[in-house]
Amino acid sequence: MPLRKGSSRSVVSSNIKTLVDDWKKDGSIGTSHPPTKKKAIKQAVAIALAKTGKSRNTQPRRRKAS
Repeated sequence: MPLRKGSSRSVVSSNIKTLVDDWKKDGSIGTSHPPTKKKAIKQAVAIALAKTGKSRNTQPRRRKAS
């Protein structure tokens, strides 16, 4: 099933659910084959956020005081 377009939280979570369900059915997400559910979820999160143009790290980096 194709992933939904959009950048809202609900669209991202539904895309993650779609990808994990696909992994449960045939053991693959796209062309890769994550061995465990935990790795499949991590990869699904990365794919869904990349599709929306977001990054997983939402906090700004801190500058070191010198």
